[in-house]
Amino acid sequence: MLEPELVADVLHAARSGGAEWAELFVEDTWQTNLTLLQGAVKEAGGGNSYGAGIRLLYGTKVVYGYTNDTSRQSLLDVAQALAKSQGTVGVTGADGSGGLNFRRQEVQRLWAVRDHPEQVSKSRKLDIARRAHAAAQTGFVKTVDVTYLDVSQRVLVANTDGDWAEDERVRSRLMVRAIAEDGTARADGYAGPGASRGLEFFENELPEHTGAEAARLAHAMLHAGYAPAGKMPVVIGNGFGGVIFHEACGHILETTAVAKNASVFANKLGQKIAGSCVSAVDDGTVPGAWGSLHTDDEATPSERTLLIDRGVLTSFMVDRVGELQTGYRRTGSGRRQNYTFAPASRMRNTFILAGEDTPEHLISQVEFGLYARTMGGGSVTPGTGDYNFTVNEGYLIRNGQIMEPVRGAALVGNGAQDLLNITGVAGDLACGQGMCGSISGSIPTDVGQPHLLISEMTVGGRS
Repeated sequence: MLEPELVADVLHAARSGGAEWAELFVEDTWQTNLTLLQGAVKEAGGGNSYGAGIRLLYGTKVVYGYTNDTSRQSLLDVAQALAKSQGTVGVTGADGSGGLNFRRQEVQRLWAVRDHPEQVSKSRKLDIARRAHAAAQTGFVKTVDVTYLDVSQRVLVANTDGDWAEDERVRSRLMVRAIAEDGTARADGYAGPGASRGLEFFENELPEHTGAEAARLAHAMLHAGYAPAGKMPVVIGNGFGGVIFHEACGHILETTAVAKNASVFANKLGQKIAGSCVSAVDDGTVPGAWGSLHTDDEATPSERTLLIDRGVLTSFMVDRVGELQTGYRRTGSGRRQNYTFAPASRMRNTFILAGEDTPEHLISQVEFGLYARTMGGGSVTPGTGDYNFTVNEGYLIRNGQIMEPVRGAALVGNGAQDLLNITGVAGDLACGQGMCGSISGSIPTDVGQPHLLISEMTVGGRS
């Protein structure tokens, strides 16, 4: 994307003000967005994002700047401005004296993209959206909103340690929202699968299945009564049920929080923080998964990081600055939305591992409780892990049997406490896709888990 000589000169100029370390991140991203509302094309857009960011470290202090002009003079101007902002030494090194010998990282390709989005016509992409729309518009469904998305991001990361890594991230996703109405009631359903793959993804994850799942959920909740309130056992469904672990526990396992002592887990490495049936990972190497990477945005190879092993905290998610602040080993977790953000420790594909139980057995243990089959969004208090999440699809459990559907349920709790209250983990691990926001922007992440039994939770409801 850029010649090594230019990169070396820019990094040399960036350090001329006394920085201990410098990094250049270059990005070239193409994106397609297609939106259908009631079968008509509401939006057909996309475009290109191209630019570079320069990061300097003075100890653990970060200085960052960026530009959408990657010409030699523009990059040197940014580098020199950053050097002047902190340094006391005269600005030098813009004369081609970079002198770095880069080590090109051999990126291990864990999966291949067959139908690259840039080589596929918009008509084929539009057909995918229309197939999903047709499948969702059934029964009482009156409104269907479909969004098709593909992204192709090429990146170059180089630094004054001599690291040089290049990667291409291709992602495809389809999101369907269906609203069912019958004159007396209204309910909506949503499905949004995605992957780090080209359009071949939709050969296995058929658009018809996505549309039908959104419609199924809307119909399931259309005539549901209101959920009860109180403390009770809860079985949380697999897949996107993992959003609670992601939000309430995952973020406070990132060194972004740990280094500031803003995490309840900050001093608990090696200690028991969950039930013995719980093991969890953050894995950036799952072939084709939505949050997978061959290399992170700091030129560190991706990896599978074991966070919790049979209830014991074994690792945090660590970026370069987090490593300097805490002394913990980097885990390939430095991520950013694009070149306008400095990277931070972030999740990739974060999930609770499969256990040895079955969903049916977990449910059979509950005399009266809630089955939260499909989770929605919510809010979390940073640092403490206190949360409140809506249940998109819920059912009462009576005498070990799934009974009537209920709407309006919310799960209220604390991530650290609820990890200890997990008493059963099924073997049906599944993942769901989402976008995660934090200090380095919005990034694609997988959340996931098998069915879980939590012995007691607070359920918010109306009856």
